[in-house]
Amino acid sequence: MHEVHPLITNDATLFGILAAMLGAIFYTSKSEHPAFKKFYSVIPALLLCYFLPSLLTTFEIIDPKQSRLYFMASRYLLPAALILLTLSIDFGEVKKLGPKALIMFFTGTVGVVIGGPLSILLFSVIAPDIVGANPEEIWRGMTTVAGSWIGGGANQAAMKEVFEVSEDIFSAMVTVDVLVAELWMAFLLIGVAKHKNIDKAFKADASAVDSLQNKMEAYTASISKVTSFNDLIYILALAFGATGLAHWMSDGIAPYIGEHYPILAKFSLTSGFFWLVVIATTVGIGLSFTKARTLEGAGASKVGSVFIYILVATIGMSMNVMEIFHKPGLFAVGLVWMMIHVGLMFIVAKIIRAPYFFLAVGSKANIGGAASAPVVAAAFHPALAPVGVLLAVLGYALGTYGAYICGLLMQASAGVY
Repeated sequence: MHEVHPLITNDATLFGILAAMLGAIFYTSKSEHPAFKKFYSVIPALLLCYFLPSLLTTFEIIDPKQSRLYFMASRYLLPAALILLTLSIDFGEVKKLGPKALIMFFTGTVGVVIGGPLSILLFSVIAPDIVGANPEEIWRGMTTVAGSWIGGGANQAAMKEVFEVSEDIFSAMVTVDVLVAELWMAFLLIGVAKHKNIDKAFKADASAVDSLQNKMEAYTASISKVTSFNDLIYILALAFGATGLAHWMSDGIAPYIGEHYPILAKFSLTSGFFWLVVIATTVGIGLSFTKARTLEGAGASKVGSVFIYILVATIGMSMNVMEIFHKPGLFAVGLVWMMIHVGLMFIVAKIIRAPYFFLAVGSKANIGGAASAPVVAAAFHPALAPVGVLLAVLGYALGTYGAYICGLLMQASAGVY
């Protein structure tokens, strides 16, 4: 493997660069300058939050393997963000969304499960060298993408261990995962601006989504106030206090299940990260029934969104865009896999007349999980972010199981028994 000699090795310096990048992106995205307005009408700001940090890795300015920033963001900021984003949720209104949200979510899961083996079968016919050169290595590596695309990082890590994926192929698959997933994210975000036209084409009734948006927006407005120093202290105390509780509980629950019920590993129930996410979200939901819910008026979800974007930037560091030139075949397989997922989503959405909101959030709850689904939901309106959080948690619960099934199907497709 190529040895990297990064220019920057200090995480404090790197964190400062990432923060400056985020600041520049959001400053220019709100600029009235014609050039910026035209640029951001084509390129979503979120995509840049992934892409710009990736350049640091591509040009070997940093080595993400030597950094602890992703660990910090995923273990501290992500659970805190989930708590703050679910704080204002109104379950009565969420129920009124009906079954279409779940149908689209499960359609996304099925699309990933069948897309992997189908893409292997296709390339074994049209370009056998891609899969046939080392079929066992390819399908094993693809299981980690399946884990990420159904649940998230914890499920991806679980597949790496379950199917004994080598570090070389895992590194390539992470890049396939991120680049292909974020390409789809870009199209989804472009579609947000045209969602009314898409709903019209689907003959979809988006009134339930609009009603939820209006109710949650009205609630936020009713409790909105000028944020004080004490408010920020309360928000941070609640977020990180509950995050600490979630860590403490997951440190006990995951090992206990692993020791006494190891068979539940297929459901991610032996993963500490899985329990961290579930407990944090459960705490946030529980707090939504208390007076703590009024902290939304002081900007709780805005603070949570800041945490999410920092996480997004640290994920972007794991991308090396030059990998697409080193292993173009793997990216072709990944693109076909994603096209199967996307095609199935659009077909089912058209059949059941689901609003584009359900298609976009249902897809990203699988492909992206808790880091992306709330962001896509919030792109429709910030008040809708909690819907993305809830579906993402469901993705974590099913991710390892679905990816395991997908792995077995890909093994059979590659002809390895």
